[in-house]
Amino acid sequence: MKNKILICCYILCVIMTSCKKDVLDKTPLDSYTDQSVWNDLSLAEAFTNNLYNVLPNAEHNWDNTTNRTWALSSACDEAFNKFDDYNASVMNSGSLTPDNLGVFDIWGSTYSMIQNCNIFLSKIDNVPGDAARRDRLKGEVTYLRAYAYFKLIKDYGGVPLIIKPFDLNSNFERSRNTYEECSSFISDELDKAAGLLPLQQSSANLGRATKAAALALKSTLLLYAASPQWNTTNDMAKWKKASDAAKAVIDLNAFKLFTGNYADLFTTLNSELIMVRLTNKQYMWSAFQGVEMFLSPSGFHGWASFAPSQNLVDAYGTADGKDITDPTSGYDPQHPYVNRDPRFYQDIVYDGRPYGQPAFCQDRYGVGSTNAAEFYEGGLDSPQGWDKWNNSVTRYTFRKYCDTTYNFNEETQTNKFWIVSRLGEIYLNYAEAQFRLGNNGVAIQYLDLIRQRAGIKNLLPNSLTGTALENKIRNERQVELSLEGHRYYDVRRWKIADVTENKPLMGVIITKKADGSKSYNYSQVQTRVFKPQHYLLPIPKSEINRTKLVQNPGYSN
Repeated sequence: MKNKILICCYILCVIMTSCKKDVLDKTPLDSYTDQSVWNDLSLAEAFTNNLYNVLPNAEHNWDNTTNRTWALSSACDEAFNKFDDYNASVMNSGSLTPDNLGVFDIWGSTYSMIQNCNIFLSKIDNVPGDAARRDRLKGEVTYLRAYAYFKLIKDYGGVPLIIKPFDLNSNFERSRNTYEECSSFISDELDKAAGLLPLQQSSANLGRATKAAALALKSTLLLYAASPQWNTTNDMAKWKKASDAAKAVIDLNAFKLFTGNYADLFTTLNSELIMVRLTNKQYMWSAFQGVEMFLSPSGFHGWASFAPSQNLVDAYGTADGKDITDPTSGYDPQHPYVNRDPRFYQDIVYDGRPYGQPAFCQDRYGVGSTNAAEFYEGGLDSPQGWDKWNNSVTRYTFRKYCDTTYNFNEETQTNKFWIVSRLGEIYLNYAEAQFRLGNNGVAIQYLDLIRQRAGIKNLLPNSLTGTALENKIRNERQVELSLEGHRYYDVRRWKIADVTENKPLMGVIITKKADGSKSYNYSQVQTRVFKPQHYLLPIPKSEINRTKLVQNPGYSN
């Protein structure tokens, strides 16, 4: 039965005010009247630019309820956030309630974006000017509204579908739609957007939505809809839709796997990226937002704010593609960083791993210093080291998304982007859907494309089936898409979060012996608790009080 809801009146304020300035901003909207905006296509485009705030970005923004990119890693088994910048400790401790969500509450901010999208879509057809430009903008906003709704249903399940703007005379009573109704609506909207948008944008419009971006988001949407969390009867028709959506992106033949240095995939614009959130802002480290600053080791004067867990490190296999739990892999826990998956060396900074420019290290530590990370007890990156308050508790930091070719303490950081969609993800979507449809050979083929690009030469055996193949698909997503905001939702849609998130978050303690050798002891960093209701977030208590909305299961009001 649908739940009755009164949509929050506070979203009306967006009619009178403009959103925060976005990277694409060209004109401050509050300088213009409502009438002037909808009589000038350039001003309508400026309005559109603000709506890109619904997309995630690579900034480290405290208290930004629309941007949880980094927070998602520390709210699952990927990472530990030492400073609890995004309130993940509430989620990880099992104490999550409707009134302590903190910045994990995206309900109000996302509906405000949807209200602005609805305003735009109700006005754009009557704005004079070039029809092609008008259609492009309409396609962009259709994509952005679909993205906003996808954000909501990932967190809350079915939500009210509001497709017309409210005004002071509106009837605010609405019903909560089912997840399936929402998913179907989003899928149809993405098809509509794809029909209005160019396959790829010109260099002048880089970062704007495209046909490929719409189809890529549809692939992810339908993969979620087909997964056990929402496809409880394992309806093969849903897996077929997910497979077809992924293949539609692949068949565009507009993108290819990036085959350069793997680390550059996440720091340079390249052939694999389908949709990214760009920024042209410039950050010095003192702005508290630069990627390198908050990810880098403390010995390099970084914060180690989001530190990879031992759980994630153990997910990386060996150089020949075997799991480290395979007795034939040759993995030695007392020499843990030898002969690992090539992606491990590009994604993770571990003890002894070179980092940054040697000249930077010598400037920082003095002549003769190396640029190797020193996470062992007493090393520069340890609790006894350079910035004791910034040491990594897990004894790892992320290399992924970091440009280590310059001194980030001195040089301005520019043009950071967050990956919204890329071809590697689409390959993994397709592999998973094909596996569910019984096409193991195709699933293995696309897994091997990802693994070979990473530098793993050994192909997966064709005999791989059943649970073993399913685990390999899940492992590839965990490794290939680490720190990209997928793991948090993957373990929920697979309905395995009650296993993965009820394990202690682990790290390593490294001790240097008198002879220079080191010992490795694996220790618990944080106790994690996941309850059945945590597969969905609670609707915020303030919203419950205002609207009398029935809460998600397992949460008391």
